[in-house]
Amino acid sequence: MKLLRPRALMTILAIVASIALGFIAPAQAAAGNPYQRGPAPTLASVTAETGPFTVASVVVPSGSGSGFNNGTIYFPTDTSQGTFGAVVIMPGFVAPQAEIAWYGPRLASQGFVVMTLDSNALWDFPTDRSNQQLAALSYLTTKSAVKNEIDPTRTAVMGWSMGGGGTLESAASTPSLKAAIALAPWDVVNVGDQITVPTMIFGADGDTVAPVDTFTLPAYNALTNDHDKAFIELRNADHFTFASPNTTVAEYSIVWLKRFVDNDTRYDQFICPTPNDANTVAFQNTCPM
Repeated sequence: MKLLRPRALMTILAIVASIALGFIAPAQAAAGNPYQRGPAPTLASVTAETGPFTVASVVVPSGSGSGFNNGTIYFPTDTSQGTFGAVVIMPGFVAPQAEIAWYGPRLASQGFVVMTLDSNALWDFPTDRSNQQLAALSYLTTKSAVKNEIDPTRTAVMGWSMGGGGTLESAASTPSLKAAIALAPWDVVNVGDQITVPTMIFGADGDTVAPVDTFTLPAYNALTNDHDKAFIELRNADHFTFASPNTTVAEYSIVWLKRFVDNDTRYDQFICPTPNDANTVAFQNTCPM
């Protein structure tokens, strides 16, 4: 048998290696972000009423866990892509869960496990709502019927009005959160300088309950230690705009959660450079870092 010379052997090995890498490289590229869920986004996909995932729901009766009232969990039924990030949403002062229920299926259909809540008492203030929100998040990720579908390291909070104020307090006290979205937040304290969690704050130009100049913009301006932040003031909107389906609110909420909970840079295009959106009066943000 004729033996190959060292140079010829090295040439053959190099060819084999290059062929092998040709098969491996695409797999490695696809696995570059293990948290990416769903197809490549488009403007149509982030503004659609329903995303790419089919959604189911389960009711969580009062007493199922400690520290929070009843709620509803919305979750994708297709788990072939792996686990999902989790979001807990808190309503506002004297507002029932029904007024934030629309966020549940809309966000879940984009690839998140979402829990909407009733507060313990309709008149609970933001600090109480924050405590309930975090208690529900703990239940959702450790004890709920869908806990095995959740990546407990990728969690977020969201809330409206006093629930938005509670959301900011949750972000301030829980730096391990991946994202926070405050919808027309109202609070007697401003905890913005304590927040490092990527935070998006919505306001409305006609809001007389949590006016932009009094509540939402000061909350955003206080985010001095937050590298990833955004402020959106809706045009022709008021405090109760957030309590019913709204395409603009849904679009940027989906983008924010996808970018920071799923670490999906495919969504950067919708917020950087800063959009010139006719549905907003003001749009301030930092490009994701």
